[in-house]
Amino acid sequence: MNSFTKWIGGSTIVAIALIATMAFGGRALVAQSGENGSSDAELASWIQDDDLLAGDTSVLAASDLDVSLDEQVDASPVFVSEPVMQETPAYDADNPFVIKRVLPIRGPIRYGEWHWDDTGVPNGPLVITVDLQARVISVFRDGYEIGAAAALLGTPEHPTPVGTFPTLTKERHNVCEKYNNAPMPWTLRMTWDGVAIHGGSTVERGYASHGCVGVPDEFASRLFDIAKVGDVVILTDGVQTGVGGALGG
Repeated sequence: MNSFTKWIGGSTIVAIALIATMAFGGRALVAQSGENGSSDAELASWIQDDDLLAGDTSVLAASDLDVSLDEQVDASPVFVSEPVMQETPAYDADNPFVIKRVLPIRGPIRYGEWHWDDTGVPNGPLVITVDLQARVISVFRDGYEIGAAAALLGTPEHPTPVGTFPTLTKERHNVCEKYNNAPMPWTLRMTWDGVAIHGGSTVERGYASHGCVGVPDEFASRLFDIAKVGDVVILTDGVQTGVGGALGG
């Protein structure tokens, strides 16, 4: 038997001894009261409602205590509460810049993680949002979020800009001539000086871009397939909103 088992065994013996002492001690206390000649009426004079033990009715006949509630101890109380519904604020259902649905994603999106579900979503204008604090890119079609992914962003030396940008060009097999012809497949260009959404990036902790928005290749491919020149890209810094809220805050 190891020391832990011994400790458990010793504690068990002590606990059994204490329980036995309490049980027999309690019984001895009642017996002594009877032996000293105390009547039931005398006991009833000092006993209180919360002193009564279940099944101990020896002094109830001589007291005026109302124990009608004690007979209900086996009944489980039923608690009924009104359901609390969080109302969605009123919004313009025809406005593509108003959020009508967000994807049911549990927890924060991790680097390399992406989600896509456009099932049943109607056709409509495409709006892309990127938040620098959340480091998340979201794709909305007609106000319905259909895609979301962790994004690789710039550094203080090469920051990702904040603002609203049009998609200037789509370039399936692009490279960055400024940085040793680094591959930038599925490019959606936002500025003429090179800031773009693109694949070909290692979207992991510890990596950064030179100001672009790097996303996983599969996500970049899906976005590239449905995006058009002129689609709006909104980049924010710490903006949070929800259903009924405006895209980009």
